[in-house]
Amino acid sequence: MRTDTPVTRTLAIETLAIDTHEQVIHVTDPATGLNAFIAIHDTSMGPALGGCRFWPFASDEEALADVLRLSRGMTFKNILAGLPHGGGKAVIIGDPRKIGTPALFRAFGEAMNTLEGRYTTGEDVGVSVADMQHVRETTPYVSGLDSGPAASGDPSPLTARGVVAGMRAALEHRYGLASFDRVKVGVQGLGHVGFALCGLLHRLGAQLTVADLNETQLRRAVTEFGATAAAPDDILAARVDILAPCALGGILNPHSLPRIAAPIIAGSANNQLSDDEVGDMLWRADILYAPDYVINAGGVINVAAESSGHYDKRQVMRQVCRIGGTLQGIFARAKCEDRSPHRIADEIALERLRAARALQTAA
Repeated sequence: MRTDTPVTRTLAIETLAIDTHEQVIHVTDPATGLNAFIAIHDTSMGPALGGCRFWPFASDEEALADVLRLSRGMTFKNILAGLPHGGGKAVIIGDPRKIGTPALFRAFGEAMNTLEGRYTTGEDVGVSVADMQHVRETTPYVSGLDSGPAASGDPSPLTARGVVAGMRAALEHRYGLASFDRVKVGVQGLGHVGFALCGLLHRLGAQLTVADLNETQLRRAVTEFGATAAAPDDILAARVDILAPCALGGILNPHSLPRIAAPIIAGSANNQLSDDEVGDMLWRADILYAPDYVINAGGVINVAAESSGHYDKRQVMRQVCRIGGTLQGIFARAKCEDRSPHRIADEIALERLRAARALQTAA
């Protein structure tokens, strides 16, 4: 069933009936060009939390499929990060450089209000902290801000720190190494997280190979970190110890897998696997894959602390560092059961989700 509810003179909300999700809405506002989907996957663990992505999707159908997949991933991410939150996500359709106006973000904030606090959003691909400030002008349900009583700013540096913690766990599990000194890392994508990751790895002594379509960012990485530049199509085949996908998802698929030379894959991108079978293929190929929604949880840990209203940077850092321990447990169980780490992570998340749902039902 679908219902159309006008909110302002031009903002309209269409509710979509999606069996796998608690609530999904399609938001349109002709006055600002806003065309967005917001999906709440599950709130058994608490109010949904997840970022807002701004991307020129080819169609509404593609955007809807993405928001459904991403919001489910946020549920799993928040559970394994130990957060009292369920999963949600928003996607805005279009080129943010062309239509990403303050008015559009304010209209998006108005749409957020119709969810009555069941979902809090934040910065993601194509959206900046400044954009989130405009969203905050019309709704309180936004985190990742750089002003306010509990503001924490851009969560990307914390995401990068979590990835480093996960990489360290992978190195220890695979090689018994405790240091990044002279470890070769290939970073695909030099956005907010990817570039911050390069900075951390450079300071730890890693040798970097980097790829990005943005020539300016590529030159910066070469200059600042002594990185070796690679073409985006070649980074997967780079002879490195760790491959870090830090761009968009789906990069690990049946076509790309035969080209991958790295024995460890550990990066910040969401939805890196095109499907679950690819994760099994990586395991059979003796490639250790750090499940994306586990290793890239640093940002949402930071945002969750802000949304609580009591932000403590030291506590956030401690929680981000625990990502390494979580992955060590997943890797150990994967080895013991001879199953891929992403299957183990999914199983743990589902077990915890079922327990939370059972408690809700009992209450």
